[in-house]
Amino acid sequence: MTTGQGDLMEKIVGLCKRRGFVFQSAELYGGFRSTYDYGPLGVNMLRNVKNAWWRSMVQLRDDVVGLDAAILSPPAVWEASGHLANFTDPLVDCRQCHSRWRADKLDGPCPTCGSTDFTEARDFNLMFKTHAGPVEDEGAVAYLRPETAQGMFINFTNVVQTTRKRPPFGIAQVGKSFRNEITPQNFVFRTREFEQMEMEFFVPPAESPAWHEYWIAERYRWYLDLGIPQDKLRLRPHGPDELSHYALATSDVEFLFPWGWDELEGIANRTDYDLRHHAEASGERLDYFDQATGERYTPHVIEPAAGATRTMMAFLLAAYDEDEVGGEARTVLRLHHRIAPYQVAVLPLSKKETLEGVAREVLALLQPHFMCDYDVTQSIGRRYRRHDEVGTPWCVTVDFDSLEDRAVTVRDRDTTAQVRVPIDQLLAELRGRTGGV
Repeated sequence: MTTGQGDLMEKIVGLCKRRGFVFQSAELYGGFRSTYDYGPLGVNMLRNVKNAWWRSMVQLRDDVVGLDAAILSPPAVWEASGHLANFTDPLVDCRQCHSRWRADKLDGPCPTCGSTDFTEARDFNLMFKTHAGPVEDEGAVAYLRPETAQGMFINFTNVVQTTRKRPPFGIAQVGKSFRNEITPQNFVFRTREFEQMEMEFFVPPAESPAWHEYWIAERYRWYLDLGIPQDKLRLRPHGPDELSHYALATSDVEFLFPWGWDELEGIANRTDYDLRHHAEASGERLDYFDQATGERYTPHVIEPAAGATRTMMAFLLAAYDEDEVGGEARTVLRLHHRIAPYQVAVLPLSKKETLEGVAREVLALLQPHFMCDYDVTQSIGRRYRRHDEVGTPWCVTVDFDSLEDRAVTVRDRDTTAQVRVPIDQLLAELRGRTGGV
């Protein structure tokens, strides 16, 4: 049984606060709009989302390498990239209540007061501007990056020279980005500070359409493989009027959020726009010489760009379920084991020292291989429900029989089925359930 879309968002927000996934930032001081802190379970899950992406995009491939570029950068980078001129949203003011809205996201009257009297739309640049150094003048202007991509473009030659990669190859990066959104909304979906998972895949120009289709299919499959149902996902090509200034073509992987279909990830064909503009602005070559063919060319770029925070939110929404166990209602997050905050919970039936000694032994056995929780408070039934609600796939219960038979009970989150497993076979049992990873 699944909960209705109308109250699903409210339930997820409540669960995130109650169980330590996401807290409002600066809540002690009344909160700071559009910023969030990730609690003990949230930081685990967000790290797992990023690790799953990195595993798929870098670890399991030999044609993609990683990078971690700086967050601060000079205006020259953003002038060359086109962001100073083009990275804007249309801003309108309500003449009645003076609230401000993105014109392209405003459907009907003002959401605050109901007025339909708005100012003419004007461009609002989304980049955060700051100053580097002790003097706040134009010579010290710097920007917080609105995307991680530019660090990969301006390091193209460095990466080619140090890794000896040749197109087609990619550079991947996970990190913070900052956008001064006009109307941040929908919990962690649209915020001013967020994390991106981006990869720039450099290809010979003639091959860019085929690689674009390849990465659209790969990225769509990644979400399916991690447990998002197919009926909650779709691919949507951008129309000509919504393409970014750098893109020849873009398709979005969209998720069916409680408010409707919205973007999880964009896969863009950026052509040679970025490398060509940075080469022109810097006076340095950002092309590639193919010694095998004698051809020199500026690679085209296919860019899969996903938001880590909104991806985590989609996984939570897709996994949320309510059912009954033994006539008792329960809430359960049916998360894939790769992204669950904990893979295993070790639960001694009692706080008695003899039992905890064995439980600690089991915990030490599992911790090098899984993210584990150790929970001794409340009844075993309540502990099972708690771990169902936060998505822990398996609970390992140490009971008084364990002192005699050196075995434990493994409980499955989704089926609630329980099996008795010898401690010396426990690691192999759990590895088998995860497919070895």
